[in-house]
Amino acid sequence: MSARRKATRTRLATVAAVGVAPLALTGLAAAPAVAHGSMTDPVSRVAGCFAEGPENPRSAACKAAVAAGGTQALYDWNGVNIANAAGKSKEIIPDGKLCSAGNDKFKGLDLARADWPASRLTSGNRTFRYKGTAPHKGSFELYVTKDGYDPAKPLKWSDLESKPFLKVTDPRMESGDYIFDGVVPVKSGRHLIYSIWQRSDSPEAFYTCSDVVFGEGGSGSGGGAGASTAPTASAPSDQEIEDGTDESSVEHGGHGDDDPKTQATATAAADTASDSGSGTDSATESAEAAGPSGTTDDSASDAEPAGGSENLAETGGSNTTPYVAIGGATALALGAAALFASVRRRAVGGRHSR
Repeated sequence: MSARRKATRTRLATVAAVGVAPLALTGLAAAPAVAHGSMTDPVSRVAGCFAEGPENPRSAACKAAVAAGGTQALYDWNGVNIANAAGKSKEIIPDGKLCSAGNDKFKGLDLARADWPASRLTSGNRTFRYKGTAPHKGSFELYVTKDGYDPAKPLKWSDLESKPFLKVTDPRMESGDYIFDGVVPVKSGRHLIYSIWQRSDSPEAFYTCSDVVFGEGGSGSGGGAGASTAPTASAPSDQEIEDGTDESSVEHGGHGDDDPKTQATATAAADTASDSGSGTDSATESAEAAGPSGTTDDSASDAEPAGGSENLAETGGSNTTPYVAIGGATALALGAAALFASVRRRAVGGRHSR
């Protein structure tokens, strides 16, 4: 092979690498940001056990959760989610796995026990807090267990009241917490509050189980088991959350290595770059072929959300972001194609002139 031909192929490989690198970056930028969070008032099981310390929790229930699922589940306390729930939580989460959302990593949260650390709760007006470590727009639905709920049995959908007692959309955020008000139904004894946070800018949803004990003054027949002996649950402090960040495998930025869409885009771009530098004419031919081109639901509480969407912190792009990214990717592809064609013409012209 002549030195001139080798030089030409080297230039083609360089153009390929330059052309696909921006495409890979564009793919990363187009990936949606990932939301994360968990209920902190009343505190969720996973957040309460994280606050106790993943390596050496105090309560028997949290120790059992670690024995069943390991410590990583507690370090990832804000990641109990389903990426493609799309409002179909009741259809895709099986009975007995509501607290883990069917995620095997969090299976310790599904243990049927009457001694989970619990928060004291009273019926009537209540302010709820949900820590949003990567906040996004969406709606929160809160369900409470029916009278007669037995915490010593696996939690089923039929154990929850058929409708949420509170549904709020785009509540306000203060100091990293979503804050919203609602009216808690009249209950007594031990119960469970189940929350679903369904994002509106993504099919992703997050789930929590909060064990609660209603004090004297409530009425109803259910939930007495373990009420008098339940240890008190505490939410993690901001310092504890910060201290546990290094051990967490949860990606907050939305562009992590565990994002399958991001990973696929990067891999495809890398493969293209590799093929372009192989010394064949297929990359050139492909390039030439490209051518020159805040409300509440009527079925829930009447309480209004404590704020509007204008107060909501956001970390992701708007709905137009993918289209902007696609347009940019197209332009870059066309530019790369033009460069390929230019180099090809110079190479062919050089051969013909000899």
